[in-house]
Amino acid sequence: MSTLMVLRVAIKALARNKMRTALTMLGMIIGVAAVITMVALGTGAQSSIESQIQAAGTNMIMVSAGNFQQGGVRMGQGNASTLTPEDAIAIQSVPGVQYVAPGVSTRGQVVAGNMNWGTQIQGTDVDLPLIRSWPAKLGAFFGPADVASASKVAVIGSVVHEQLFGADVDPVGQIMRINNQPFIVVGVMSAKGQSGMGQDQDDVVYVPYTTVMKKLRGIQFIQNITVSAASAADTTPTADRIANVMRSRHQVSEGDSDDFMVRTMEEMASVRVQATETMTALLASIAGVSLLVGGIGIMNIMLVSVTERTREIGLRMAIGARGRDVLLQFLVEAIVLSMVGGGIGIALGLGLSRGVTAWMTWPTEVSPEAVAIAFVFAAATGVFFGFYPARKAAALDPIDALRFE
Repeated sequence: MSTLMVLRVAIKALARNKMRTALTMLGMIIGVAAVITMVALGTGAQSSIESQIQAAGTNMIMVSAGNFQQGGVRMGQGNASTLTPEDAIAIQSVPGVQYVAPGVSTRGQVVAGNMNWGTQIQGTDVDLPLIRSWPAKLGAFFGPADVASASKVAVIGSVVHEQLFGADVDPVGQIMRINNQPFIVVGVMSAKGQSGMGQDQDDVVYVPYTTVMKKLRGIQFIQNITVSAASAADTTPTADRIANVMRSRHQVSEGDSDDFMVRTMEEMASVRVQATETMTALLASIAGVSLLVGGIGIMNIMLVSVTERTREIGLRMAIGARGRDVLLQFLVEAIVLSMVGGGIGIALGLGLSRGVTAWMTWPTEVSPEAVAIAFVFAAATGVFFGFYPARKAAALDPIDALRFE
């Protein structure tokens, strides 16, 4: 019997009991739709978690100056003067690097009108707000032209804003003095709170790093380079590539100690991994239960079908049908049930995913891989749960089957 003939007979047999066939497929439809919807919700939630953790610094890489030794005294990490702006330019071309911001800092007294405040003066580059996912509340961050010309412009944190100008005053365009030098306030950063190390991220003044180097400290080196990897998953390999480039630029021989330090946010990265693994396990459990219920429904109805069609099976075998023909016939019926139900379930799942996004504003992402996997699982479920009833039908004795009432 040809494959096309087997398929036509399977469809005809299923069409005899339309209600039972529809109810059987309903289990598979609900199962696959649940899988698609849950995967979409889970992927959307995972992307949301990823963006939030990334904003907290999972994909950040810190390149700091290394140890400086004078005589027998080792001054510790951060005291070497070998880190330069040219190193930051070289790091920008490393594969996996997205943003780079050279940094050099100092502390100083800032004055506006009759108010003053002691705070950290952080020299940085224009990519810092992109690395930190940190927008300005008022005004804007300084631009490349300000960095190139070492302009006296400043972007202040919310704490400095409140202490110098008052929370209700727009300071953009006003003059403030840093170590008795006038700076124009061009922006105020939104409140960010404390960092994971307990440092107040809002008690800071950002200025171009070239301005700190030339006009506040009079140095030719930088203290650190903040790097953002293109993806959180690629942070560690990117850090390794940066270390290799730095060793080459600083001519560090094999076996010698580095005059720099490369560090990643390993603790935040481990949080991301744990969140991803938990979400994956949850989705796998839901998918397994849903498809199991649908598969059991298919097996149940196929066993009933074998019982009802015992005389038909006996008649077919009596006129020459072989056991494998009967096996194939019932197996194809189970596969048709599961694949048609799976196809409808995929369409329903896509609709539900979009509905959840539209009605409840929850983020959802339906990937083509998830749809393909759901369809393959639907077909595999039909084969797995349809094999036993099909084998039972093929094992029937023709004489006993013809006598069956």
